[in-house]
Amino acid sequence: MRIISGKHKGRRLTAPKNLPVRPTIDMAKESLFNIINNNYYFDAVSIIDLFAGTGNISFEFASRGSKEIYAIDKHFACIKYINETSKELDLDINTYKIDVYKFLDKTPLTADIIFADPPYDFETEQFLKIVDTVFERNLLNEDGLLIVEHSKHTKLSDHSKFSYEKRYGGNVFSFFEG
Repeated sequence: MRIISGKHKGRRLTAPKNLPVRPTIDMAKESLFNIINNNYYFDAVSIIDLFAGTGNISFEFASRGSKEIYAIDKHFACIKYINETSKELDLDINTYKIDVYKFLDKTPLTADIIFADPPYDFETEQFLKIVDTVFERNLLNEDGLLIVEHSKHTKLSDHSKFSYEKRYGGNVFSFFEG
C-alpha cells in the first residue's frame, strides 16, 4: 500500500498481516482520487472514512492536505495501526473504535465526503443501510458525496440517491449525492 500524492507521495506503508482488511488497490485508489480532485479542494473538505481498516483512504486524504478526517473501525488493531502511523507521519486523523452502524446512528459529525469500504461479502441490504442512514441522518454537508466501495457482484444503482459508478477490475465505487 502506498500514498499516491501529497506531502507523503510515494511513501509505502506496510500494515500488520493480522488485520481483518482488504485495502483498496493503488490503481483504483488513484482513479478515485482523480475523480475527487476534479470536484473538491482537498484542504477544504471534511472526511469520514467508514470501515477504515488500514487507514489507506484516510492517509491519502491527509497527505493531500485534508485536515478534518475521522476514521471509523470496530477493530482495535486497525485503530491502533492508524494511530501509530498517523503519529509517525505527523498526520491529524481522528479515530473511533466503534461499529460503523452504531457510529452512523449516534454521530453528531457531518462531512463533505463519506467513504465506506465494507467487507465485500456483506449482503446488499447491509450496504444500502449505510446509504439510507447517511441520508436519513443528514450526515453529508451541502454538495457532499457518499462513496461506497464494493465488488462487481453487488448492485447499488437502484437507490434513489445513486448518482454513478466507476469500475476498476473487480472493484466498484458507487457515488451517492443528495
